[in-house]
Amino acid sequence: MNTEITDVKEVVGWVLYDADCRFCTGLAKRFRVLLAARHFELLALQTPWVRQKLDLADNELLAEMRLLKPDGTLLGGVDALLEISRPFPLAWPIRKLAQIAAIKNIFHGIYRWMARHRHCASGACEISGIAARKQSLWLDYLPLVVLPLFAAVFRNWVAPWIFMWGMAFALYGGCKWLTYRVASRGTSFHNTWRVAVYLLTWPGMDPAFLNREEIPARPRGNEWIFAIAKTILGAALLFRATRILLPDHPLVAGWTGMCGAILILHFGLFHILSLIWRQAGVKAAPLMQFPLAATSLSDFWGKRWNAAFNELAFRFAYRPLRRRTNSIAATLGVFGLSGLIHELVISLPAHGGYGLPTAYFLIQGLGMLLERSPFGRCIGLGQGLLGRLFALAVTAGPAFWLFHPPFIHNVILPMLKAIGAT
Repeated sequence: MNTEITDVKEVVGWVLYDADCRFCTGLAKRFRVLLAARHFELLALQTPWVRQKLDLADNELLAEMRLLKPDGTLLGGVDALLEISRPFPLAWPIRKLAQIAAIKNIFHGIYRWMARHRHCASGACEISGIAARKQSLWLDYLPLVVLPLFAAVFRNWVAPWIFMWGMAFALYGGCKWLTYRVASRGTSFHNTWRVAVYLLTWPGMDPAFLNREEIPARPRGNEWIFAIAKTILGAALLFRATRILLPDHPLVAGWTGMCGAILILHFGLFHILSLIWRQAGVKAAPLMQFPLAATSLSDFWGKRWNAAFNELAFRFAYRPLRRRTNSIAATLGVFGLSGLIHELVISLPAHGGYGLPTAYFLIQGLGMLLERSPFGRCIGLGQGLLGRLFALAVTAGPAFWLFHPPFIHNVILPMLKAIGAT
């Protein structure tokens, strides 16, 4: 590692790192060429003239990496990293996010946490067992925090419907990574091709997809016909019915086009993907399990509607909340969380209707609690014809709160126009 001082006129800053830390020196070697090309010079914090210049005690000197500029300005930690990132165009979204005080505080907190749990001695960085587990947990959830924040940067720069899809993919990517990390803990998935397919192409969240020992039954021919029929019906609604309804009934047209898109994706193409993978011997159950056949609200949300999210919510939200509280609080907590997620994908792109998706899902949670209550069981809310009618009323009745008019007018209708559906 070159530690000689070059001409000050050619150096825009000295990047100072802890030379006694193997992890730190590894990063320094990896980025040395990139930094040198932008006139940053790497130096160890232990360099004599650096120690003298900074005049700090050892524990403070090595607490964080630093950037020393030729004019004497000294930056540390996150501030140093942000300054170093300026010549790198791809880093501008991070700098943009850091302009928000609350997000920058989060960056500072993450950096300080990592610095506190790094123990360097005799040229090696060691992390205690407890810290390693905490770091692993942090890495599990990091994309679920960073990706939506990254997507949020573009909210005012792209069309609302594009932002909607960007936010949806950001949340999806974070959740998908979380399921993979948890599934791979203690297990080595040697088939990298299947891992890549699971992460990038299969919309489900069940890691059983990665298990080569679980061989599902081959799908029957009538299931193929049913999946294709749903796709064709969705296309008819999306590209034909919406044109008939416009321009006289824009709200109805928007709802019709949206339902068509849901039929094509969730009920059609995702089902066809499931069929393809099951035919190939991979466990990939359909995400939608005949929602209209639900005999109760619990049956609808627990088994039939969007199995990907149900599995995720149960494992990572309901069970942890249930251990710390009770079933009532856990149920309302999960539905409240679902509401907040839908606010990000529906209300935030629409620039309106805030709170309505959350209210919708809280109604679902309250309905489920009523269904399971002694009174609900007594009158048969969870079974038979009454159970079906109750589930239909609770899910469909307030649906205009979930997909509210601002969302239809500001997101769905422009999207339909952009894709040539209207």
